[in-house]
Amino acid sequence: MQKNEGSAPSRHDLLVVGSANADLVVGVDRRPGPGETVLGSDLVVHPGGKGANQAVAAARLGARTALLARVGDDAHGRLLRASQQDAGVDTDGVLVGGAPTGVALITVDPSGDNSIVVSPGANARLTPEDIRAAGPLFASARVVSVQLEIPLDTVTETARSLAPGTRLVLNPSPPAPLPDEVLAACDPLVVNEHEARFILGEGAGSTPESWARGLTALGPRSVVITLGADGALVSDTRGGEPVRVPSPRVDAVDTTGAGDAFTAALAWRLGLGEELTEAARFAVRVGAAAVTKEGAQASFPTAEEVSAL
Repeated sequence: MQKNEGSAPSRHDLLVVGSANADLVVGVDRRPGPGETVLGSDLVVHPGGKGANQAVAAARLGARTALLARVGDDAHGRLLRASQQDAGVDTDGVLVGGAPTGVALITVDPSGDNSIVVSPGANARLTPEDIRAAGPLFASARVVSVQLEIPLDTVTETARSLAPGTRLVLNPSPPAPLPDEVLAACDPLVVNEHEARFILGEGAGSTPESWARGLTALGPRSVVITLGADGALVSDTRGGEPVRVPSPRVDAVDTTGAGDAFTAALAWRLGLGEELTEAARFAVRVGAAAVTKEGAQASFPTAEEVSAL
């Protein structure tokens, strides 16, 4: 990472720009068909959303983290802000109002299969104007991480608002076509197999190495492809061949949120000045630790838990 010689020290290792949702989960014996009503378990509400997840994951590792997001002036919004504050995240950038807090309505059957309906709510009201108004937050961060659960024009404005020397980490989830200027700012673009194939379309190839070559040709400065239990593949346009980074073997209990934990850890370590491959080696350990516990934010490890893996 390029450092700004003579500049003031950064106040944050990581600024996360993204979504904050309340996950409303009900267990069912079977999911209902059209026009059918079924009884379910007691409702459980968890803090979620890819932006909120990443911020909590990074803070739990010890990163000085800030979140720029929007929630509603309601109980779900208060839950989400409290979960961030409990993890040590700077919530000065969490805006309130404009719409109800985003929610994910989730039904889970005994096999673990789920059906999810997402109401973006306030996430859809995080605007480019909100990004421009957050100039001090952008100036304070070494790395900015963003996802696609907020409007695409807001993601584009995020890429335009980077301070000199600040690095952009983008996870295009849920996948969508990306403007060239956003791709060009990514360092790295972080994708899984599904997201890589979506972006590349026909002719994507069948190996992570072929996906990496195709993605780097689109303009990002570097690419990281997550491979689940197989770890990750790192490709840096600054030179060298793609590098496989293996994951430690663990007994997976729940993969929910593991990708968010990986990306948060990667972004934090890049903010500390580590090289991309070195940062990915740490991130795969964080992702592996996260799958050994149930839930998303509840599963995110501390630095001590990662060291003990």
